[in-house]
Amino acid sequence: MAGFVESAEPFLRYLEHWHEHLKEESLDELIAGKPERVAVVCVDVIVGFCKEGPLASPRVDTIVEPIVRLFTALHERGVKHFVLPQDTHEPDAVEFMSYPPHCIRGTIEAETVPELQALPFSDKFTIIEKNALSAFVDTSLPAWVREHPEVDTYIVTGDCTDLCTYNLALHLRMDANARQLERRVVLAEDCVDTFDIPVETAQQLGIRPHPGDFHHLVFLHHMEQNGVEIVKGLA
Repeated sequence: MAGFVESAEPFLRYLEHWHEHLKEESLDELIAGKPERVAVVCVDVIVGFCKEGPLASPRVDTIVEPIVRLFTALHERGVKHFVLPQDTHEPDAVEFMSYPPHCIRGTIEAETVPELQALPFSDKFTIIEKNALSAFVDTSLPAWVREHPEVDTYIVTGDCTDLCTYNLALHLRMDANARQLERRVVLAEDCVDTFDIPVETAQQLGIRPHPGDFHHLVFLHHMEQNGVEIVKGLA
């Protein structure tokens, strides 16, 4: 594909401009006095991706504080639905053919980060165990969604932007489209991120590179193209 880098430059400049001009949305306007119709789905904000373990990322850890603030603000406004899909693998997980063993059931890596556990309403969280990047495949999340038809606004947070968060947001959107449901899927950009492995580092380690900024922006943009609302933050 000769000339790919040169031909991609205008789009990358557009993407940077698009990201810089994302706008915040009012949380009060989003809730619109009907907190029972709002749910926040927070994927994989667990120790193994934020604090310690082979897939833990300091970059991903930076989203924990904004998520805590968002959870607190939502709870203060009467929102009751806090759904947390989380990696909970068995030691022989097939996914470990693609990624190092991580977030194994019963280990600290599979636990919700301490900052979220410390919230006074954390006992109200609905934990959804998952064994793949998708929070919907062979989990209890599809049943939860169908059992809560009153919820028509889903706020998406978590990691990683291009992996589990992407799968979660698009599935919520596609599920609504397929079933002819009026549903908002809103992603708070300050509450999602992905890990970063520069090309030079990857070459030294003999692994695949994963430029964090590139993947973060490309997948945010792709989600928006498919009906997910991307906002800078919710305040």
